[in-house]
Amino acid sequence: MRMKENITHWADVIAAGVLERGKKHVVATGITPSGHIHIGNMREVVIADAVHRALKDMGADARVIYVADTYDPLRRIYPFLPDEYALHVGRPISEIPDPEGCCANYAEHFLRPFLGALERLGIATEVYRADQMYKRGDYADVIKIALKNRDKIAQILDEVTGKTTSPTWSPFNPLCKGCGRITMTTVTGYKENEVYYRCQCGYVGTADITKGEGKLTWRVDWPARWKMLGITVEPFGKDHAVAGGSYDTGVRISKEVYDYEPPYPIPFEHIFLKGKGKMSSSMGVAIPIQDMLDVVPPEVLRYLVIRTKPERHIDFDPGLTLLNLIDEYDGMGKDDRSYELSQLPTSVSTKVPFRHMVTIVQIAKEFDQVIEVLKRSGYEIDNINAIKQRVLNARNWLDKFAPPSVKFKVQERLPSTVKGLSSKQKKVLATLATQIGRKWTAEALHEEIYRIAGDVSIDPKEAFRAIYIALLGTSSGPRAGWFLISLDPAFVKGRFERVSQV
Repeated sequence: MRMKENITHWADVIAAGVLERGKKHVVATGITPSGHIHIGNMREVVIADAVHRALKDMGADARVIYVADTYDPLRRIYPFLPDEYALHVGRPISEIPDPEGCCANYAEHFLRPFLGALERLGIATEVYRADQMYKRGDYADVIKIALKNRDKIAQILDEVTGKTTSPTWSPFNPLCKGCGRITMTTVTGYKENEVYYRCQCGYVGTADITKGEGKLTWRVDWPARWKMLGITVEPFGKDHAVAGGSYDTGVRISKEVYDYEPPYPIPFEHIFLKGKGKMSSSMGVAIPIQDMLDVVPPEVLRYLVIRTKPERHIDFDPGLTLLNLIDEYDGMGKDDRSYELSQLPTSVSTKVPFRHMVTIVQIAKEFDQVIEVLKRSGYEIDNINAIKQRVLNARNWLDKFAPPSVKFKVQERLPSTVKGLSSKQKKVLATLATQIGRKWTAEALHEEIYRIAGDVSIDPKEAFRAIYIALLGTSSGPRAGWFLISLDPAFVKGRFERVSQV
């Protein structure tokens, strides 16, 4: 059990505050699967999981649940949808077809890969689908309470938001049996389990609240869910936490209508994609979490979130900054709390820096060649599976996110650009050729290049430039010391000797 006096990490601080409310807790998280669920959405789930872990470490009886808002309506035609989906705007996403025809419905198409990603992230959560809960009648009691307290809820909304609720407003939106939309109906009355309505499409009918023939509006659905599922802790985006926002109205509805203490709030900032702003699948600004898991180990994605306090935004750059993040994680001490909360039972590690692996996979095409390069570079081959995973991650990163400046190709033939090298540059290569084949560390060989440049009285930049031109045909490349020890010594020695004689 983690002692309170040792608390320093944000997850432990939150857990300690939660425990002041009692020892038994339900941590909730969720999202509307209206599009590709991305790493911005992932922040909420990882925060929930980190707090859940911290609570368990402190001896709490805690579990984490995930509520998928599969009964929310399709709001508009998103950039990734064909024009014919205009027919489905306003219909619940669980009731419209999968855009690719591979799943039971639209909601499931985007939800299923995300649930698979959660498993890879080591987040074991109980999953609740809103459409199933409504259709089972789970919401029936809280819907009845909301309908009976319609005027009270409207007053709360007016007082908290500063707006005036329409006289026809209802906390419950019937699902029209005529057009299938949940956004165009007006409630005209209710009795027991039946709600009477008319729809803008012209249909007039009744909705059975025990069969999911409608749903609560969001500002009522949220506090009703707290009551129904016994939720005591919940992270949510800062847009819900603004003054007059859905959390403020939820608190009052929870207390004054449902007689339930609102959950411990954990508002968090968003993840911003470099150069594009806040991630949003509906706006086409997103990187699906499955794509990122092809590039980085799951524990590193967890670390991206866990190392940063929820109230601070995260700038995410899948390019060079991602390399730094992976190597930062690999260099963490095992007693660091962010590292500890990021670890998974299946975590495997390798001592090869990701940045060096990116260099190696551009030199070695086959895995056995990778192993040869690693041995030549002085690395212990202690975990083949970890190395295979990092090789796959590095190749995927190069394919999907690497900037052109990182990519290179060793030239099998002598590049024509070597003709432009000065006599001093050639002398650097000739001298360096005599040193290739010795047992250098990457760092030591890198420093040796500086020493040779000094002896030849040439700017070190020109010395490094000569190396890259001789091997790659370009004026820049990966860190020279690490690059050179990754290559076949006989090849490098022969190439430098040949260039020095041009």
